[in-house]
Amino acid sequence: MRFGLSAVFSVVLMVQMAPVRASKNCETKVCKQCIGQGRITRKAIKELDEKLSKKLDQLIKLLQPSASPASTCKDIYEKSLSKGNTAYLLDVGSTKVPVYCHMTTHGLDACGGGGWTLVMKIDGSKQTFHYNSNLWSNKVDFNLPGGKTGLDTHETKLPTYWNTPFNKICLGMKIGQQFKSVVINHQARSLYSLIADGKYRATSLGRNTWKKLIGSRASLQLNCNMEGFNVFKTTSKARIGILSNEYNNCYKPDSRIGFGTGGYPDDSNTCGNEALHGGDNGDQHIKAMGYILVQ
Repeated sequence: MRFGLSAVFSVVLMVQMAPVRASKNCETKVCKQCIGQGRITRKAIKELDEKLSKKLDQLIKLLQPSASPASTCKDIYEKSLSKGNTAYLLDVGSTKVPVYCHMTTHGLDACGGGGWTLVMKIDGSKQTFHYNSNLWSNKVDFNLPGGKTGLDTHETKLPTYWNTPFNKICLGMKIGQQFKSVVINHQARSLYSLIADGKYRATSLGRNTWKKLIGSRASLQLNCNMEGFNVFKTTSKARIGILSNEYNNCYKPDSRIGFGTGGYPDDSNTCGNEALHGGDNGDQHIKAMGYILVQ
């Protein structure tokens, strides 16, 4: 019995002393063991993230209606199979992909409900979806897990970008806690078909409608007002949006509102509002979180 207690005491003492010895080793030289533990921790976090993603996929399958998978969120809505605003397993091209569907009239401002299919989420403070990014012209997805999580800050580009036909587009911008949206009534085979070739295609929303995306702080110069898809001029550009100028021409616009933007006056702003030199609400530099859905 004495031997057993002594052995236990020795083990406890060794365990207690181990962190001290490790600490001294780390302080005096590069501690390979500590670095190794850090790598193990990062690996564990990555594995946990992958497990959670798989669990979410399983949950989506459980919630999925028993009928054959639909190809769009509107299909699910019209068949009265909606389970609310969440991710659904859609037949996108030749694969099944979990895609966030917005079904209700709540939370999407002017776009309303009826089954909106998520296509992209863009963080205006990042360069992921800058006007010059290849993601606008290729058929490569980006961060698929972000396509399941709703109207949050996780950027994504889903296969719905090149596979999903539509009759209208919902454009939304979130600035702080404010969410605003507008609808473009435009029929197309996919968003890819409107943007990938780089050709300008006009829309007719009007400057005041574009400004609704930003709210009371929105600012645009009074002239030019060139809007649509692949809006490109010498100084400023937008994959979807509007460019304006102080002069009665579109030679060098100094203001814009849009998605997939770039150029003067702030090339780092890839979604939001930029305005200098005579904007109708002064100079503005507003970066937004952008959302593109189709129906």
